[in-house]
Amino acid sequence: MKNKGDGSIFYLRRDGKIEPSPLFSLFLAVLFFSLMTIVGHTEEITLTFSEAVAIGLRDNRDILLKTQDVEKAKLEIAEAQAGIFPTLTYTGDWLYTAGLYAKDISQTTSQITLKQYLYQGGKVINSIKYNGYKFEVSQSLLDKAKLEIIFDFSRAYYTLSLSNFFVELNKAILDNSRQHLDYINARYKNGQASETDILQAQASLSSVAQAYEASKTQQGAARALLNNLLFLDKDVLVVPSTEFKFTPKDIAFDQGFLKAMQTRPEIRQFESQLKADKSAIEVARAEGRPDIYVSWDYYGRSRRVTAAVNTRDWNDYNVAGITLSWPIFDGWKTKALVEQAIVDLKQTQLGKAKLIQDIALEVKNAYLFLKNSIEQIKTSQADTSLYKNNLLTAEERYAQGLVSLLDKNDAQLKYAISVFNQQQAVYDYTIAKFNFDKATGGFNEI
Repeated sequence: MKNKGDGSIFYLRRDGKIEPSPLFSLFLAVLFFSLMTIVGHTEEITLTFSEAVAIGLRDNRDILLKTQDVEKAKLEIAEAQAGIFPTLTYTGDWLYTAGLYAKDISQTTSQITLKQYLYQGGKVINSIKYNGYKFEVSQSLLDKAKLEIIFDFSRAYYTLSLSNFFVELNKAILDNSRQHLDYINARYKNGQASETDILQAQASLSSVAQAYEASKTQQGAARALLNNLLFLDKDVLVVPSTEFKFTPKDIAFDQGFLKAMQTRPEIRQFESQLKADKSAIEVARAEGRPDIYVSWDYYGRSRRVTAAVNTRDWNDYNVAGITLSWPIFDGWKTKALVEQAIVDLKQTQLGKAKLIQDIALEVKNAYLFLKNSIEQIKTSQADTSLYKNNLLTAEERYAQGLVSLLDKNDAQLKYAISVFNQQQAVYDYTIAKFNFDKATGGFNEI
């Protein structure tokens, strides 16, 4: 502890009390503003769609959980394979008998058992098959989760990109509305416009300003959703860098459906589950079949009577043999287990049939939505060409002094609106394309 004025943030008073120095107040102020700077700092990162998908798949909790299920399924295969190998067991005990004989006796016994199953009714091999097919089911569920997550990323990522354009467009409309209000005010001062015209322009401006604020709210919601999917901090500002693009491709429902039947993870899941259910039936049937195993046992025993005398029995022995065990009657337990496994197989077969119908409907809807979005793009492209031509004409007439700056700005705004409408049409196409790829079992371009 130092005295006041020597640079310490605390000093000792003459009455023995500790008091903060003026330097301490300065220290707190600097610390406060430093923390405010850190807390208030917004980190901005630019991500392509592929980068966003890579980050999302890496950190997504659902993907991590499904990955752990796959790892667990691998270990269950190893557990089932353990039935192929022999088992070696050691059993040892020490017994001390006091008060029963003339002298107290300690006894040590040891047993080593080596056991190898030769036949278990097909239980081991079918258990291995069952767990192998369950591993394939887990892998299919992981692939399904990845497809769903990528589709969620596509909607969140491109929605944020479109909302950014929408905010810019509303800002341009707001500026244009203010220009119109200023123009009407100028005409009103010259007696060329009425008070009603001003009120209408003010109402229009208020409505546009409200739409602008609503678009910023939508932008914030889209950003929060993407940050949540990417497990980023809420203060991180993600800037999408992948642009909307439209590459016309030939699509056909029949080809899409055939591809879905080959590549959809759910189809692979049910096919593997069907094989697993058939193996489960054989595992249940094995409960009523005989077990055959060979074994070898070694027994050793020694006794200790006094500290000076230690006797060891010379009848330590080995036992080797083959054992047959056959459950003749188990109260119809095996029959019930087999019937349960058969019911599981029938349920899986029904589930697969229903899945095929659902996939056919999903692919059909995605196909129609994709075709409709392509037609919307063609319409929006025609509108954009029209308003672009109008803008060029307005610019030429403005250069000749035939129209006002406000007229040229109006033409420019209409062209900007048409461009946004085209971007929205491409956005709809992009989401429809991702939805069609998801329905057919895979994404062609990430």
